[in-house]
Amino acid sequence: MRIAMIGSGYVGLVSGSCFSDFGHHVVCVDKNEEKIKALKSGKVPIFEPGLADLIARNVEAGRLTFDTDLSRPAAEADVIFIAVGTPSRRGDGHADLSFVEQAAREIAGAIEGFTVIVNKSTVPVGTGDVVERIIRDINPDADFAVVSNPEFLREGAAIEDFKRPDRIVVGGSDERALAAMREVYRPLYLNKAPLVEMSRASAELAKYAGNAFLATKIAFINEIADLCERVNADVQDIARAIGLDNRIGKKFLNAGPGYGGSCFPKDTLALLQTANDVERPLRIVEAVVSSNDKRKFAMGRKIIQAVGGDVSGKRIAILGLTFKPNTDDMRDSPAIAIIQTLQHGGAKVAAYDPEGTEQAREVLEDIEYCESPYDAIERADAMAIVTEWDEFRALDLDRVKNGLNDNVLVDLRNIYDREEVEMRGIKYIAVGH
Repeated sequence: MRIAMIGSGYVGLVSGSCFSDFGHHVVCVDKNEEKIKALKSGKVPIFEPGLADLIARNVEAGRLTFDTDLSRPAAEADVIFIAVGTPSRRGDGHADLSFVEQAAREIAGAIEGFTVIVNKSTVPVGTGDVVERIIRDINPDADFAVVSNPEFLREGAAIEDFKRPDRIVVGGSDERALAAMREVYRPLYLNKAPLVEMSRASAELAKYAGNAFLATKIAFINEIADLCERVNADVQDIARAIGLDNRIGKKFLNAGPGYGGSCFPKDTLALLQTANDVERPLRIVEAVVSSNDKRKFAMGRKIIQAVGGDVSGKRIAILGLTFKPNTDDMRDSPAIAIIQTLQHGGAKVAAYDPEGTEQAREVLEDIEYCESPYDAIERADAMAIVTEWDEFRALDLDRVKNGLNDNVLVDLRNIYDREEVEMRGIKYIAVGH
């Protein structure tokens, strides 16, 4: 099939590349000329394991191309995916649909013959109706159908998630459109990926509900971790015990500094706004958002307490800046609030991240960015592990001790064994035990 992918950001680029790897012919369209120029020259603007090789392979095979002009790709496409950003609207938390609406306007003037328009972006309930109305108003004679197909990709594991999904959600009522979507995803059928068909509104809400539930699990185990610290219990033992219950599951039960990234923060806010608009407030999700926001700053205070309650003039080493490993994404990363809390207390911050330094420079000031974890640790009064990158899991603890002025390690991801650290004379502060 011929596919046009509007938006060459994280979702659009990963989805378009994977579709082309299935054998479809895909054109990724983006208005950012520098981004398209870079992609055409073989440079990938985001870090995602395996993505550069995937793009190169399919470009060479002639199945994947890039363009700044939508008109021809849209006219030739059987299916057009809208995969543009829907950030939180400044001031009220609603999802900003301006990019989606602009894409709909451009589609309206370009499509020829029956075309399936797919909302791949994470959008509030009713957005499919908006897209349909825009296209119909501009081009009353257009033959098209709008469906919802939310993405469920984890940054750092997006290609695996796309090719071996837990589920594929498709929302719509037009049988021609549903048949086209089955054909788009047909290469996955050998993997028996469940394609779940439902109404468009249900599909739009499914993505928000899923992310809100996962965010709730994170906030819950983080609050249990705080309780553990007061009653001399171990949150890791508790998480394992409850995670073995099939009704709960073990994923997203790792206590830490709170969730961040491009999805959970904005999606929980957008869900709350949708609920408030229809006078059905979601009190649990409200509590999750509040708890997570407070936790990030609390982790900064935890580091301050670890060095005696005063960090003025002290050098603190921060290992990990991105919101999770295997990505360069700094959006709503817990590291931002943690570092700002330390700086407010007068600390000098030295930081290292394997992939996120350039993005961090855009949101964090007055930081010494280091070339290795040991450079950051050198002469530091304390160190904190904020993101659980693999290279932080096996640090030379003797070298760590020799580099630190005061032997304090704050492990906000619980990746080290207390006994192993303390036997080297390093004070070890973990989360939840």
